Amino acid sequence: MAVDKALNMISMSMKAGKLVSGEFACEQAIKDGSGFLCIIATDASANTKKSFSNSCEFYNVKYVEYGTKESLGHAIGKEYRASIVVCDENLSLSIQDKIQ
Repeated sequence: MAVDKALNMISMSMKAGKLVSGEFACEQAIKDGSGFLCIIATDASANTKKSFSNSCEFYNVKYVEYGTKESLGHAIGKEYRASIVVCDENLSLSIQDKIQ
């Protein structure tokens, strides 16, 4: 099994307390300027993807679709998660680097 370094970085962000998950918390982080990277599961609904991509574009937050709801949830030690937002600039850059 290949080690997914991006998911490992997401897990580290959660442990460091620099990550929020769930639709409401993610929207708040994007709107109040504390979020740097919004990650949406590839299997999230089209409505969720559109809502977050529009919001991220408006508030100038980096947006990326990555992983599945199950893999994102597992990485942060919770149930399925369609959306997570990283609230640390350096961690967000590191995760973007691993995703590319």
